[in-house]
Amino acid sequence: MEEYKQEFIEFMVDCDALKFGDFTLKSGRKSPFFMNAGAYVTGAHLRKLGEYYAKAIHDAYGTDFDVLFGPAYKGIPLSVAATMAFHELYGKEIRYCSNRKEVKDHGDTGILLGSKLKDGDRVVIIEDVTTSGKSIEETFPIIKAQADVTIVGLMVSLDRMERGKGEKSALYEIRDLYGFDTHAIVTMKEVTEHLYNREYKGRVVIDDEIKNAIDRYYEQYGARA
Repeated sequence: MEEYKQEFIEFMVDCDALKFGDFTLKSGRKSPFFMNAGAYVTGAHLRKLGEYYAKAIHDAYGTDFDVLFGPAYKGIPLSVAATMAFHELYGKEIRYCSNRKEVKDHGDTGILLGSKLKDGDRVVIIEDVTTSGKSIEETFPIIKAQADVTIVGLMVSLDRMERGKGEKSALYEIRDLYGFDTHAIVTMKEVTEHLYNREYKGRVVIDDEIKNAIDRYYEQYGARA
């Protein structure tokens, strides 16, 4: 596993963005882990988060794209932070763009924040985590309605590796439905491998009890692809 991925896993734990315990998801599933991008609340958090996204995006998509699109609301700071980091790390100016929940009819009108989309733009969508694909279902038509753009792919922070609407993971379902690549900075398998029975800052984050709960969860909800 790449060093930045290992660092990102520990960063999620440090920021309390990745928690282990008993959680009820929006889907109604009972999960032994929960990822919350709302836990990144300081300038230092966002700077580091942007760097991890930028490195993963560069690994997956290179520099052949023009815009990072972050769906409202959590995608807004993600797109800004990653755009800044991409320039610092790779020297390329990438525009950021996000949508509003409602169309603004005065001043800076329209449904978009940041850069406008232009014909020919190559767009990478950036999100925190995708469990059902609902956000992309809402975002895809908004992006395509603005200009004749190509969506290169999607980058999320964590692939939960659980079934979406069918037997495949939500990321694979999005890829198959919309025809663009989908990637994550890390997968839950990588998280588990890195943290299981390993002491980190004086404690074992994933002990035998949590590991068994994760295994049981995937026996019930794990994706087939």
